[in-house]
Amino acid sequence: MAGFGGQGVLSMGQVIAYCGASEGREVSWIPSYGPEMRGGTANCSVCVSDKPISSPMVSEPDILVAMNEPSLDKFEKMVRPGGLIFANLSLITRKCERDDVTAHYIDASQMAVEMGNVKVANMIMLGALLAADPIIDTKSVIRILEQVWPASKHHLLPINARALEKGAALTGSQ
Repeated sequence: MAGFGGQGVLSMGQVIAYCGASEGREVSWIPSYGPEMRGGTANCSVCVSDKPISSPMVSEPDILVAMNEPSLDKFEKMVRPGGLIFANLSLITRKCERDDVTAHYIDASQMAVEMGNVKVANMIMLGALLAADPIIDTKSVIRILEQVWPASKHHLLPINARALEKGAALTGSQ
């Protein structure tokens, strides 16, 4: 997962890792971000496996979620042939250059604005990802958010659930 700080990229990766762990899977999550609090670069590598993970370093990911164009530019070439790329069409002006991957173009940021909260763009992307490749159970996402978020954020659970559903509905139509 990669994008600008503040787009929920690291949170998206954490949710996947938490869900995988709650399902009894092996997981790793490694964040990387620039010194800026918001607007700088942010990405994370997430591994979810039924087998022990020998190294949490990901040099050839199966899946890329690019929330902005610099992230697509930087990571597109790394995705393994046959992999999946999810591109946030709201902030990416080009198509993927590769024909050996499956690309999904999701207008996530604009859809999130239309839903009333730009911060759920990450959940739209996550819903699309999980519909295309159910690496974790979508039903566990909101349960995990409820467990890890403070009670003061629980009012955001319904819009996040709707964002997941909205994203999931898009993937099959790409």
